[in-house]
Amino acid sequence: MRRSGIASFLLWICLTILTLLPVWWMLVVSMRPRVKLYSKSVLIDDLYWDNFLAVLNSSTFLQYLWNSLIVATSNAALVCVLGLLAAFGLSRYKISGGDNMFFWLITNRMAPPAVFLLPLFLLFTKWFVFGDFMLFDTKIGLILLYCVFNLPFAIWLLKGMLDGIPLELDEAARVDGATTGQVLSHVILPLARPGLAVTFILTWIFAWNEYLFAATLTSSADARTVTTALAEYVSVTGTNWGEMAAMAFLTTLPALVVLGFVQKHIVTGLTFGALKG
Repeated sequence: MRRSGIASFLLWICLTILTLLPVWWMLVVSMRPRVKLYSKSVLIDDLYWDNFLAVLNSSTFLQYLWNSLIVATSNAALVCVLGLLAAFGLSRYKISGGDNMFFWLITNRMAPPAVFLLPLFLLFTKWFVFGDFMLFDTKIGLILLYCVFNLPFAIWLLKGMLDGIPLELDEAARVDGATTGQVLSHVILPLARPGLAVTFILTWIFAWNEYLFAATLTSSADARTVTTALAEYVSVTGTNWGEMAAMAFLTTLPALVVLGFVQKHIVTGLTFGALKG
């Protein structure tokens, strides 16, 4: 037991180092001027803040940051609402072909995102066009797109959690005269909060980190997210690695902070259905 405990501890140390090393290296590069960029040292020699100041003083960065907050938060909220309703229906009602429907819902997560890129580009630019309005280069378009990709995961996660809530609670509420809506809002919703919290956090992080669709389906600062700003530091004359690293670190920081504060809730939500079952 003692040897296995030591081996497990060493394994976790190695995994932690591998996970945090890219973040640390981003911070090191962001703290270096161009003349010291290729130094072999893995430590921060001087506190060089010019790269961070250049990024923070950029008006486009603040616009991209605001766009990311709107898109990620709106997507997560919409996914939680629709996912809970769909999971409630699949969990509580016998739907013909429900198992097959559930399987096909999650299959779109198995394909590489690039497979959907061309069809989505045509949808956004050619078909979903209403007068002067189209989904291309809009925050609404990104919110709806991320909702489509996140909803199957949310349904899968929430259905497993709702399956762990005893049906007797629903029946007891109905005996007292509760309607389906009241059962959902007064019985299921309070018990589903851990799962909803996990769903919100994970779908928020997915939307925050997503790059491919945001870079392809947007073209102006009014809709582009903060991850797409990284490509602007690459030009034909070279790459500004210091400022790119500073922006990458600032982009990663919100997700790391959120995960740090809610990691206990994530564990609780993911194990809720198993414990109740």
